[in-house]
Amino acid sequence: MENQKEVTIYDIARNLQIHPSTVSKALNDDPKIAKKTKKRIFETAAQMGYRSNLLARSLRQQNTLTIGVILPDLNSGFVGPLLSGIEKVTGMAGYGIIITDSGQSAEKEAAHARNLFQRRVDGIIVLPTTETTGFEHFKPFLEKHIPLVLLDRMANLPDVSSVVIDNRACGYMATQHLVAQGCRRIVLLAPNVDQDIYAQRYKGYRDALTESGLKAEKALIQLSPGSEEAFEAAAKKILAMKPLPDGVFAASDLAAAVCVRTFQEQKLRVPQDIAVVGFNNDVIGRLVKPQLTTVNYPGREMGDTAARHLVNHLRGEVNLMPITTLTIRADLIVRESSLKKGGRPG
Repeated sequence: MENQKEVTIYDIARNLQIHPSTVSKALNDDPKIAKKTKKRIFETAAQMGYRSNLLARSLRQQNTLTIGVILPDLNSGFVGPLLSGIEKVTGMAGYGIIITDSGQSAEKEAAHARNLFQRRVDGIIVLPTTETTGFEHFKPFLEKHIPLVLLDRMANLPDVSSVVIDNRACGYMATQHLVAQGCRRIVLLAPNVDQDIYAQRYKGYRDALTESGLKAEKALIQLSPGSEEAFEAAAKKILAMKPLPDGVFAASDLAAAVCVRTFQEQKLRVPQDIAVVGFNNDVIGRLVKPQLTTVNYPGREMGDTAARHLVNHLRGEVNLMPITTLTIRADLIVRESSLKKGGRPG
């Protein structure tokens, strides 16, 4: 079948008997063109099957109207709201997004960064993996002054901004809640306590214990990677501790839910025998019994803020220099899994 000829602005202009430059300005939403004229042009363009040549436009304007997004786990519960916030802002601003999944692999994250650089994205939003220890793989972006916004991580680099929650305050808030419920031996369950967000949560955990006259015992720090099997193994280690801990602050709701299940299989009562607090406010926290107390990760607001900051920079409305850190509030959602003293969930 013979390919049908693409409709051009000249075809639209000829149809409406107006100048091609008027059509071009209207299609680019030039405010100088009257609304009535724009309406006629858009309707005619749609009827004739006109398609904007974004590639040609990007070559002329030296941009692609595309933003790259690198996330560590698209199956994670908090990623959906995060992406929703990013997509809403970028879409309204006329930008498309390329979404990639690093699978919690620093190597894949670096590969995605190279690919997005080759695709000439105008900017990039990244939630680094738990493996990521440096940002050398983003050096080509920085050298070309392509803006980078990090989620939940800070980097002392030019043209890099961060959108974070106060992880130290979150660690303090969760631990202090358990202390207030009467817990005295509280386990911290996390992938590590040396890196960025988990190091900050550990500091908050330690601050709350110290303030309450309790000791942050090394034996109560359980390090576990992010798989269901690993969380189950960690829960069994907690059960083997002497004396038995009476509280657990877990780095994710999945980790907390697996702990609840494992404890209950061993006939422990949650929260009467051992209270549990999770993190992220994932759906799983409302499905387990008892429902999980959790730190709400404001994913939609973080995605919205990161995208808005990046788009404003690309439009020249803000400058990423000096380095900017935007902190989003996170709250504790109190449910049954931590209420050792009874009472009603908040």
